[in-house]
Amino acid sequence: MPPARQTQSYLRGLFSRHGLSPRHRLGQNFLIDLNIHDLIIELAEVGPDDVVLEVGPGAGALTSLMADRGARVVAVELDSGMAQLAGEATAGVGNVRILNLDALAGKHKVEPRALEALDEAREGGERPFKLVANLPYNVATPLILNLLVDDAHRPALLVVTIQKELGERMMAPAGSPSRGALSVLIQALAEIEIARVLPPSVFWPRPKVDSAVVVIRPDPAKRAAVGDLKWFHRLVRDVFLHRRKNLRRVLADLGRERWPKDEIPPLLESLKIDGALRAEALEVDQWIALARALKERWGEAAE
Repeated sequence: MPPARQTQSYLRGLFSRHGLSPRHRLGQNFLIDLNIHDLIIELAEVGPDDVVLEVGPGAGALTSLMADRGARVVAVELDSGMAQLAGEATAGVGNVRILNLDALAGKHKVEPRALEALDEAREGGERPFKLVANLPYNVATPLILNLLVDDAHRPALLVVTIQKELGERMMAPAGSPSRGALSVLIQALAEIEIARVLPPSVFWPRPKVDSAVVVIRPDPAKRAAVGDLKWFHRLVRDVFLHRRKNLRRVLADLGRERWPKDEIPPLLESLKIDGALRAEALEVDQWIALARALKERWGEAAE
């Protein structure tokens, strides 16, 4: 039997029978345009060979569709009522596991129990996986970033709905005021595109902003070029914490215990980086060159 298609009227009736309602605090905006459900599945190319992590499955609309295509799905849902509905929507389906958990264990860490369940579905972590989800707005940034910087749990593909503004920040080019640490880190590790802009009308309840279906394709060659990812991540994050200062001043502050500040200008000059620039002005390859040079200069202090 094919999975139920979760339109607004279907969800209203389902929630009414279970005494539930959307919870704004948890960022619950349910995707009710069935064409967008299908678009997400097609963009992710979900099939029987796939392992999929889904965060925020709600009542299980995408979960059911992906399971129906034969994928192994690990769905992580914070709301116990929604976890129950997702479980009912996939009852009797052996290739789905619903976890009633917060996907994040703090801002900088994915919940270990979710990763353990994912690794089981991946046969001990050997198989690649995809992140396919209508992400709650409040977890999108930390979840995507934490997965991308984790060599053991980096998805092979991410197809997610997020705020349109967040998608644009991820793609912000050098020199854009929207460019931040997130932009640099994602662009250093992956290719990204906005596949479809979504108006508020395709969700229930309607959010106040436009959303987007974003496709992120991690690139192993890009990852190799970054080198020490932990150090790269830390450097980019730390410099952007002082984004109003120029690079020369920021590096002087960060390296106060490591080197005399008069060594900073010649280092930047050797890398063809203008020390008067701010963090958002640097291209990804300049960030990579800077990270490598500083790690070599600071040695173990950079660990």
